[in-house]
Amino acid sequence: MGDVQSKLLPVPDARVGERLDAGLAKMLGLSRTQVAELIDAGKVLVDGKTMDKATKLIATQLIEVNFEPVEQSVQIQAEDVPELKIVFQDQDIVVIDKPAGVVSHPSLGFEGPSVAGVLLSRGIQLSTSGAQERQGIVQRLDVGTSGLMVLAKSERAYSVLKQAFRDRAVQKTYHALVQGHPDPASGTIDTPIARSTKHDYKFTISQAGKRAITHYETLELLPTAALMKVGLETGRTHQIRVHFSHFRHPLVGDMLYGADPKIAAKLGLERQWLHAVVLGFSHPISGEFVEFVSEYPVDLAKSLDALRDPEFRL
Repeated sequence: MGDVQSKLLPVPDARVGERLDAGLAKMLGLSRTQVAELIDAGKVLVDGKTMDKATKLIATQLIEVNFEPVEQSVQIQAEDVPELKIVFQDQDIVVIDKPAGVVSHPSLGFEGPSVAGVLLSRGIQLSTSGAQERQGIVQRLDVGTSGLMVLAKSERAYSVLKQAFRDRAVQKTYHALVQGHPDPASGTIDTPIARSTKHDYKFTISQAGKRAITHYETLELLPTAALMKVGLETGRTHQIRVHFSHFRHPLVGDMLYGADPKIAAKLGLERQWLHAVVLGFSHPISGEFVEFVSEYPVDLAKSLDALRDPEFRL
């Protein structure tokens, strides 16, 4: 990682009235995605204050940007991770089973392996659509979430799949292990989510946020937890984790959102218990509906079995 750079930029006349992320991207020569990450991380100040990326620029404003050199912090590094499995691929798409600890795409401040880097190490070329560090990415999973992802290899596939996700035409099913027993045992959570104003990389329930819809049903009740089947109608960042935490049933192992660290320690679980088990969509070229299923990885399977043991005690 490089030394932090700081820039002070007056708003030029040509950028007045533009969104902060769009205008600053042009001023810095970066992608809009890269600038949005800087803004979300609190590294952009407008007249000494953090601002929303949609804020319109004014001629008299002074923008301060603090960042590490982008070529170092978001560069895609070719690095193989044997645990990442290729479930399916053809000339247009690749479906993977992502292990925890692998980020969906390179981002500021994360130094671990990325999906793009793993595929690059295996000679798999993704679509060139999208920002450089997100090329071919049509969906994301949190770094601590495992399971199925689809990526685009052709430009046509990228365009069609992105629209399918926007249209909520992709079937995404997760299994989550939550603390306690949700009541009712099945239902829908329809509560908006926004980025937290108090903590970086955390999200919260807010009426000012974007609409987020989570459908759930209980698959199995355990003495201290419940195994849930979860379907997403929207795809907000940390959506499942935020929704269950808000209703006092955080995911087991998810300390960021209020899980009991004693339970995680007892289970030897180092991340949230959340796995993308089913992914179904119409193939972007053939139109044929395809569906893929993923088994629980070892850490989740072992912790679930431990909780099923009638001798389990905290």
